[in-house]
Amino acid sequence: MKKILVTGGAGFIGSAVIRYILAETKCEVINVDKLTYAGNLQSLPNVDIDNRYTFAQADICDALAITELLEFHQPDAVMHLAAESHVDRSIDGPAEFIQTNIIGTYNLLELTKKYWLSLTGSKKQGFRFHHISTDEVYGDLGDSGLLFTEKTSYDPSSPYSASKASSDHLVRAWHRTYGFPCIITNCSNNYGPYHFPEKLIPLVILNALEGKSLPVYGDGSQIRDWLFVEDHARALFTVVTEGKIGETYNIGGHNEKQNIDVVETICTILDEEAPISANPNFDFNNSFNPPLSSYSQLICFVKDRPGHDLRYAIDASKIEKELNWLPKYTFDTGIRKTVLWYLNNKKWCQDVQDGSYQRQRLGH
Repeated sequence: MKKILVTGGAGFIGSAVIRYILAETKCEVINVDKLTYAGNLQSLPNVDIDNRYTFAQADICDALAITELLEFHQPDAVMHLAAESHVDRSIDGPAEFIQTNIIGTYNLLELTKKYWLSLTGSKKQGFRFHHISTDEVYGDLGDSGLLFTEKTSYDPSSPYSASKASSDHLVRAWHRTYGFPCIITNCSNNYGPYHFPEKLIPLVILNALEGKSLPVYGDGSQIRDWLFVEDHARALFTVVTEGKIGETYNIGGHNEKQNIDVVETICTILDEEAPISANPNFDFNNSFNPPLSSYSQLICFVKDRPGHDLRYAIDASKIEKELNWLPKYTFDTGIRKTVLWYLNNKKWCQDVQDGSYQRQRLGH
């Protein structure tokens, strides 16, 4: 595979995929991103000096722009990561999620199918359309003790997960109806460097360092499987290059954690690496009465999210057996690397916050 077009390549997972491809392979990358609030080219340091990298600012809903990019660059694969992805935002304003995740995916499928049909020989035979999705399409496992498999029925709970489920169905329909060479992956919760601070882990890190409250939904008992983003990027490249057309692969980190445990782990690492006593954002009297001794004292419980699923957990045995992929990071090693990255990259954190997002949770 020589050329890969990545949609949403300035986002959290998309930028990790591009960094991996440029660092670990010989492939060329065309990064297509609209640069919405969560897209940031600073998440791709030093790529401009690599002649295998090209950036195009474009919306996947813009048919003319996507057609021109496909015709000009002639990619061997499309990795579709462009999406609205925040559940809170989808509850507050679902229209953008319908537009990007459903209409945008439809548009990309149609235009890429037309491009694929124009190809001949080995170029056509080797082409792949890789759609990257989420485990949230499967709904809530509750206290069943089960795991999501590739055969689990869809039962989305939020406007976000419903829009992603819709896009998954479209991709499967284009494969079944038109023979379009598609592959789908569904992943568990990602975390790691360059994560926009509306998601739980970066929100907690940055709020803690500034002495702000650490909001936890409900009682914090919700369980998620956590996947380090660099492990995910490696898995995605493995799938697009070695996966079987028409198949779905679940990608998980084997790290089920309650949300409250995640928050408390972050606080423990911050207590070690950036203690409150040495934090310039806390004055001599610590701004609190009595003064705080641990970041965990900033934890507060807030009203639960509407329709909040209790538990997600991935069975990743298929990708492990068929494609020989395994995560390299445990939650302990990944979360420490993540916290240290945020401590050492404060300029990125400052620059990414342009005023459109103030690290607030829905309704607070």
